[in-house]
Amino acid sequence: MAATSSSDDSTRRILAAVRAIPRGQVAGYGEVARLAGLPGRARLAARVLAANEDPALPWHRVLRADGRIAFPEGSPGWREQCRRLSAEGVRVENGRVRRARGPADLDAAIWGPDSA
Repeated sequence: MAATSSSDDSTRRILAAVRAIPRGQVAGYGEVARLAGLPGRARLAARVLAANEDPALPWHRVLRADGRIAFPEGSPGWREQCRRLSAEGVRVENGRVRRARGPADLDAAIWGPDSA
């Protein structure tokens, strides 16, 4: 019974993280997992979204780490995700959203990339 409770809690946290992604922005599955307090659980985030049945959930704002849509290119899901993102002003080129990369860590943010 504890496993189900833990699983339900993880699912709730992942769904809350997805709902927190602002309109017009995107996040990777790994970012969603990290925001949910589940670092390293990107595949769990993907499974939770695949099983989602809530039409109001902004699932379309979640992408692969490299900015690509996870659906097979040209599939109905791929086209729908492109459409939804474009409707929010997100630029999608060939099924990919280019995102600015932030610094890998706080030292790099403060002191520059050669601070290591």
